[in-house]
Amino acid sequence: MALAQVERVRAELAARHPGIRTEVVPVTTSGDRWQGDLAKLGGKGAFTKEVDAALLAGEADLAVHCVKDVPADRPLPAGTVFAAYLTRDDIRDALIDPAGRTLDQLPPGTRIGTSSVRRVAQLTAAYPELVPVPMRGNANRRLEKLEAGEADALLLAVSGLERIGMAHRISQVLGVDEMCPPIGAGVLALQCREGDAEVIDVVSGLGDPATWREMTAERMFLHVLQGHCNSPIAGYAKAERDGRLSLWGRVFSPDGKTVLDAHEWAGPLDPATLGTSVAVALLRQGAREVIDAIPH
Repeated sequence: MALAQVERVRAELAARHPGIRTEVVPVTTSGDRWQGDLAKLGGKGAFTKEVDAALLAGEADLAVHCVKDVPADRPLPAGTVFAAYLTRDDIRDALIDPAGRTLDQLPPGTRIGTSSVRRVAQLTAAYPELVPVPMRGNANRRLEKLEAGEADALLLAVSGLERIGMAHRISQVLGVDEMCPPIGAGVLALQCREGDAEVIDVVSGLGDPATWREMTAERMFLHVLQGHCNSPIAGYAKAERDGRLSLWGRVFSPDGKTVLDAHEWAGPLDPATLGTSVAVALLRQGAREVIDAIPH
């Protein structure tokens, strides 16, 4: 998955800067190696800290991240900056069922592989007869585990399956009203050293202005909520062609029995202010109490 994402960036750089030479520097993160509870590794930062270290040490000049894996409750490591957000891919989740069924067609007791607290909360609320089973690893690895019988079906991101050429395995694409996506869904971010003006200048042209506005709103939303890796928080921003920006945010209890919703349009608000406003609306509904009650 990570290599597929890097190849997309290399291809876009080559198209924009013919003759540019790039070299892939593979980094295996703690999150890749660890198959247990992410909270014991410090949460989502387990997927980024080794990459951050390589960037700051000068071992790499550019890091490619899935925004959904980058913590928003704290700033980026000092000395680094996001130079661009690539055009957003599909933000939806998908069901992978070997028999080609939809969630409505799965019999009671069907084991659904996912370790996402966001997915578990929404699945449990809508389909209490189905059984979520913990499953870590990248999309390729989870598909292998499905084949090995560790689950009867999987929930995975549409964009991830498309990146590895496995979209044909999808039996149902879930609408955002059925499975609200994680903050930063479908977006790749390009991270550079803050003072590396040459690299920033080269890669910033790959950025999409609409995606930048969406990510600014979404990450501020998550930052204000100060959720942890066991917090079922979901939502997405949408930039319209006429310049308007909206943000839908949701906070769940792990069992899906408590669902808090907020949706606002930016109007005159800048993206960061919109993110703050939606987060505050959820805090007024009791989001702080819901989040703090979840062990982590």
